[in-house]
Amino acid sequence: MAAVVGFLTQLIAHQLALGGDTMEPLRAVLDTNFWLATHVVTITLGYSATYVAGFLALLYILRTALPHKLAEETETSFAGMVYGAICFAVFFSFLGTVLGGIWADQSWGRFWGWDPKENGALLVVLWNALIIHAYRQKLVGARGLMNLAVAGNAITSFSWFGVNMLGVGLHSYGFMDRAFTGLVIFILSQAAVLALSWLTSRRRVAPQKPLPA
Repeated sequence: MAAVVGFLTQLIAHQLALGGDTMEPLRAVLDTNFWLATHVVTITLGYSATYVAGFLALLYILRTALPHKLAEETETSFAGMVYGAICFAVFFSFLGTVLGGIWADQSWGRFWGWDPKENGALLVVLWNALIIHAYRQKLVGARGLMNLAVAGNAITSFSWFGVNMLGVGLHSYGFMDRAFTGLVIFILSQAAVLALSWLTSRRRVAPQKPLPA
């Protein structure tokens, strides 16, 4: 599979390199139903799946913060759902990013230019891949998987919305004060959930005091 995918990507790279890295006059990039139906749909599916995993993880953390211990079957089910959603997310976010690069090449004359929005898309792909690697290699357990997925909420929000507000790059949609405030509040809320998860895990592993004689 690696050889086949590598061969196909080399063919794509060869075709993209034929025209050189030129910056022609900007075209109406949104005036195309094909790319709106491919890049936009796939990248939205990838980011939405990241949110699904993140909010399932958030529910897990809030549930484990309650006094009653979570059943082992339920914990396993949560981990399976979050991991499955992340696998779905990394596939579609990667596919959407590649399709966006091809769209950019046709519209602006270059496949990749390290634009803030492009870096944000790459960050989502790398973060989801990191989660899969860490969980598959048993570097983290169920709790670590949930923490990484919640952090993915903040990363995806910044990558999807935050970089649009920087006022630089071809993808900049302008700096919006209200949206910026909401984004900061949401990211802080995810940080608070991670702090709650840390406190909950410490409480669960804290040594029990010996009973009085």
